[in-house]
Amino acid sequence: MKIVGFVGMPTSGKTEAAKVAQCRGIPVIKMGDIVRAEVKARGLDITEENVGKVADELRKTEGMDAVANQCISLISETPSSSCDAVVIDGIRGIAEVRAYRKAFGNRFILIAIEASQKLRFNRAMARKREDDASDWESFKQKDERELRWGLTEAMDMADISLDNNGTLEEFKKQAKSILGGI
Repeated sequence: MKIVGFVGMPTSGKTEAAKVAQCRGIPVIKMGDIVRAEVKARGLDITEENVGKVADELRKTEGMDAVANQCISLISETPSSSCDAVVIDGIRGIAEVRAYRKAFGNRFILIAIEASQKLRFNRAMARKREDDASDWESFKQKDERELRWGLTEAMDMADISLDNNGTLEEFKKQAKSILGGI
């Protein structure tokens, strides 16, 4: 079984690529779901501030690979006979990449998804997800927080890079082609 991880800045297109995988019958594990579940378990509302704070706290108290380790457990519980691949949506740092590479070796394929900051901001404003930044300043702060987690270094370790500065249809076509080759 191949393990395919998507890494990129917020709203770069990781979730859109994961949707392409789901349409191909590939199970997707969303790292953000683990953080959002922890936010809810603490009795907090799902907001950008709370999600960011809890994600930071998890990494500080349990290690920079804390969320990845929970995903590794979920993947390890997936019967290998049930699927040829699993996608991880939302890798955010170098420690997570290292954890996946240690757990899965050469079965782990990292795909970086890149898009300009202005385009990513416009996407966040359009989708209005409850944990998205609500203005330019908070968007930049979210970027800075995630860069502190080693996101640039993680993207530099990618086996494949996808450019998502064009249309959604172009991006989905690229993602479908790459996933088909895996």
